Amino acid sequence: MYERKNLKTVLSWSSGKDSAWALHVLRSQGVEVNALLTTVNEAFGRVAMHAVRRELLEAQAEATGVRLKVVDLPWPCSNEVYEERMRIATNALVEEGFDTIAFGDLFLRDIREYREERLEGTSIKPIFPLWEIPTDRLAKEMIAGGLKARVTCVDPRKLTSDFAGREWNEEFLRDLPSSVDPCGENGEFHTFVYDGPMFNTPLNILSGEVVERDGFVFADILPLIRKQESVLSE
Repeated sequence: MYERKNLKTVLSWSSGKDSAWALHVLRSQGVEVNALLTTVNEAFGRVAMHAVRRELLEAQAEATGVRLKVVDLPWPCSNEVYEERMRIATNALVEEGFDTIAFGDLFLRDIREYREERLEGTSIKPIFPLWEIPTDRLAKEMIAGGLKARVTCVDPRKLTSDFAGREWNEEFLRDLPSSVDPCGENGEFHTFVYDGPMFNTPLNILSGEVVERDGFVFADILPLIRKQESVLSE
């Protein structure tokens, strides 16, 4: 629980379940989230790593009622370029009066420390509303709480490719090997949220093609309206 209720908070938004649930948790604690911050591969118009189409990202933001702030990244993107663009984005947040940034990280200490180090010397404080909640419990809480998500990316070194494109639900959790974290916190898989208590209305989506690229298996997701338009044009 965060004691200050007058935080001006931006949430690091990946389009996946953890950041979406972090939004729900913060709101339940009385913290208003004023913006969502996302990195997008500018060459392909997709959320970095999750590979979610920008139009679906924008639909998520509209469904949450929170404005979206996008940091465009080149492809390929070196760590130096990434950090420079994030530095510029952070400075812009400071100028807008933001004093807090929330992350949906769960237990990876090195990731948390990296975020904290990058924010040192700024006036923005990082917070981690889901930190160290046991992920088996957290996964069940999310699903029971009405969160609905589709798996968009799988690391085939850790999980078989047939998990790509599946619903992230109780059946998915039962089918996971014991070596895989139920929330995919070690990078085993990534998700796209299309419904849940953080949304004003669910997103209508369809499954797209599944492809293997750059050592990962990606399952595309299409907005339903695009599929309808495609059918009408045939």
